[in-house]
Amino acid sequence: MAEQQTYHEMDKMKIEQVENVAATDGATLSPSVSLRTDQPIDPILEAKIRRKLDFHIIPWIFGLWLLAFIDRSNIGNARIDGLTTQLHLTGTQFNVALAIFYVSYIIVEVPANLVLKRARPRIFLPGIMIGWGVVGTLMGIVKSYEGLLVARFFLGMFEGGLLGGLILYLSTFYRRHELLYRVGLFYTAAPLSGAFGGLLASGIAQMRGIGGLLGWSWIFIIEGIVTVIFGVITIFFLPNDPGSASFLTSEERHIAVERLILDGGVTREDEAGAGFKGKQVWRAVANWNTWLTATIFFCLITPIYSFSLFLPTILKTFTASTTKTQLLSVPPYICGAISVLTTAHFSDRFKRRGYFIMLTTPLGITGYLLLLTSSNPTTKYVGTFLASIGIFPGSPTVMAWLSNNLAPHYTRATGTALQLAIANMAAFVATFTYVTKDAPGYKTGHAINLGFLCVAWLVTAGTVWYNRWENKVRDAGGRNERWAEVRDGEDLGYRHPEFRMTI
Repeated sequence: MAEQQTYHEMDKMKIEQVENVAATDGATLSPSVSLRTDQPIDPILEAKIRRKLDFHIIPWIFGLWLLAFIDRSNIGNARIDGLTTQLHLTGTQFNVALAIFYVSYIIVEVPANLVLKRARPRIFLPGIMIGWGVVGTLMGIVKSYEGLLVARFFLGMFEGGLLGGLILYLSTFYRRHELLYRVGLFYTAAPLSGAFGGLLASGIAQMRGIGGLLGWSWIFIIEGIVTVIFGVITIFFLPNDPGSASFLTSEERHIAVERLILDGGVTREDEAGAGFKGKQVWRAVANWNTWLTATIFFCLITPIYSFSLFLPTILKTFTASTTKTQLLSVPPYICGAISVLTTAHFSDRFKRRGYFIMLTTPLGITGYLLLLTSSNPTTKYVGTFLASIGIFPGSPTVMAWLSNNLAPHYTRATGTALQLAIANMAAFVATFTYVTKDAPGYKTGHAINLGFLCVAWLVTAGTVWYNRWENKVRDAGGRNERWAEVRDGEDLGYRHPEFRMTI
């Protein structure tokens, strides 16, 4: 049986059974259930539409995520350029400043995803970007620890709706097994932000003394201003949805919508702008995939965040030169970006998610073993490459995995946001994994990240088994009782008997 059957490809006998039951009881079929006889979509035309979508969407969301990651993690670059000294930060105060970002970040994730559809993505996504850009700019002139905490809190509040919003946004343009590669294209901005951010910070820091400000202040100010400018420009180019994309012809807009409906990830009610339904929210909360993938993501994001925030600190133990430290951080991030794209490409090609997490995570485990056990700077530096290659691909993969297995819109919106909210709680662990008292070896931090990656691998294996089992149950007709719900007007989404889970 094919991995994914769509409503368009329903077995005719089952459709007739539903129609007969409806006729017997005097009921009517829901408008969301389409009994279609259309010809398949022209693959050449569909490929043309995909290229247009890629060209007009991916560069903008890449920029959004690149600048978001730079603006949240540039505090690591600022730390080694005078931030902690000028603000007189002691003990774990720097770590607290990192952690408070995620308090507001987590709080806004679910509400932001639920309002995204109504708030118009082309306004909402660039709008929150402008907000955090302003906050980031003002962070360059804070004069105290308390001021830094306030700035980081509001930075998290504006950034909190972005990642879940981007995943949800892309799912309204791309088929389920086209999604991860597009997520991978923009998510490479995370590791690249480390590479680009390190180069940028080393250059901006040379402005120290201008206007009476140290280098760390200029890092925040310049990067914040760039974010605001990019956000304003994006408003004029980002489309809201495929049905209103001005760069598509009328025919292409129609096909762009139809192909998503045929894929089973979008329903006609979704496209028609059906109102909020509490039942769809509950189905995300009650879904095993939501909690399993959130656990995996929690375990993956702990090393990702600690790596992004503390790599300059770790590399500082290799050399006394601040500029050299910034530059040493570039190559591991570039390798991480290549790993993300490679994994995303093959994951979409083979329509598998969990297996690729199980394949890349051991590389991260090996990297942290080298960092934990070796005292040789060269060996430890190799460890940072393996860690980057192993940890960064898992994040977009696990996000796309859950998005693939949830439908319709508000179920997917709730599930992806809940997954992110739970996963981002890992930040409260990550921001305290590398503390000053553990320098220069930072063995505790390396051991924590190693442990979480091992747990991520085990839970991923369990999630793969669960989805294989669920598909076998559906293949054997074990969910056929739900056909009765179709005639009652239910929008079943992922619960539909013909829906197959991505493994």
